[in-house]
Amino acid sequence: MGTFRTLQWRLSAAGYCLLAALLVAICSPAPSAAQLPHVTEIHVDSMIHPISAEYVRAGIDQAIHKQSSLIVMQLSTPGGLDSSMRQMIEKIIASPVPVAVYVAPSGSRAASAGFFILLSADIAAMAPGTNTGAAHPVFMGSEPDQVMKDKVTNDAAAYLRSISSKRNRNPALAEKGVTESKSFTEGEALQSGLIDVVATNQADLLQKLDGREITRLDGRKQVLHLQGAVVELYPLSYRQMFLSRILDPNIAFILLIIGVLGLYMEFTNPGLILPGVAGGIALVLSLFALSLLPINWAGAALLFLAVMFFVLEAKFATQGILAAGGMLSMVLGALMLINTRLPGGSIRLSTALAVALPFGAISIFLLRLVIRSRALKIASGGSGLIGEIGSVYKPADTEGKLKVYVQGELWDAVSSEPAPPGARVRVKGRDGLTLTVEPTSINQSAAAPAGAPGETGKIRDDREHERAKGA
Repeated sequence: MGTFRTLQWRLSAAGYCLLAALLVAICSPAPSAAQLPHVTEIHVDSMIHPISAEYVRAGIDQAIHKQSSLIVMQLSTPGGLDSSMRQMIEKIIASPVPVAVYVAPSGSRAASAGFFILLSADIAAMAPGTNTGAAHPVFMGSEPDQVMKDKVTNDAAAYLRSISSKRNRNPALAEKGVTESKSFTEGEALQSGLIDVVATNQADLLQKLDGREITRLDGRKQVLHLQGAVVELYPLSYRQMFLSRILDPNIAFILLIIGVLGLYMEFTNPGLILPGVAGGIALVLSLFALSLLPINWAGAALLFLAVMFFVLEAKFATQGILAAGGMLSMVLGALMLINTRLPGGSIRLSTALAVALPFGAISIFLLRLVIRSRALKIASGGSGLIGEIGSVYKPADTEGKLKVYVQGELWDAVSSEPAPPGARVRVKGRDGLTLTVEPTSINQSAAAPAGAPGETGKIRDDREHERAKGA
């Protein structure tokens, strides 16, 4: 009986334990995203410039704040500015979070500055159908002498050797990417020890890196745990997105022309306001972009010359010779204005033509309107009285002042010659409320208010006749 009770107690205790374990399993929360590995993703798919460097630095800071297990920088670039490239590399090297630079998607490249960035990462990866290399320094603007070229090339080669050797990559072959502008496919780069892995996509990359042991720049070993990692894209801010678009040479050139045209319209037509405001904003934005891009001053001079040609074409009849010269000068100036010698780093011919032709036509049209308006006789205000024909209403008084009707108004006037009532006079000048007149040879009397002496309905015809004669 005692044995049966002992067995029954043990079965009850086991049941209670199973029930408790079941309740714990049911009530325990599922693993949250915060408990899973976190991966920060950064996209760089344009030229390397100050805005892209700012974006990368901010992305790495975000990954550090989120305590990410890995940063994946998806890279596709033809190259860019050396100063911005070095800022990005400094941040990658100093990052406590491992950084994987992944050249993707297929068809992309990491050329010139992108080659340096790729080899500086803890993990260098490429997608099938991509290439890297061609990192010989390209000089912006005017060509330096041979000594300066050698200095810059040797400095870049030494910098890349230092980075690649610290990352246990092939420094001798990496140097050839600088000195000989060699370029490598993903397969060649993997076989020669320039990169660590080839992955078809990001998921494949994370799978291949899971459990991999990497060596940080300081020699410390670290194992990557990426199973079930949560990938979070760090996007460009609206400001960075906007400024990156402005730094496109084609956009910068269009903004420059819009700014010049808008300010010109405001100066020639004061009070429009909108062209002046829009033109001023566009001009400032273009100057911001041009301050960060290499400017060829010969191209800037050609653009200035084009504007001068358009002004002269509107002023003088040259049968379109100056206009054609201005458009040609603007196209050539646009092509020469910004020349980074990198793919996509210069103003396209299609953009230059699309801007130069309308700008030339609009400028000539507006200039001709302004010149014609200035040539017309003033029709209002005090100056509008000069040259008008009037009639003498009262003869000169003791002070030598006449009363004359001009444009339906009675004025005091002085005349160098005697003028009897009803005589026709022409206005030669004005001093305050007193006109200076002289007799005219037209015998018809001028118009006057109803009931005034010498009134006639032919005054309008007389005026038109006199204007035609004067013209």
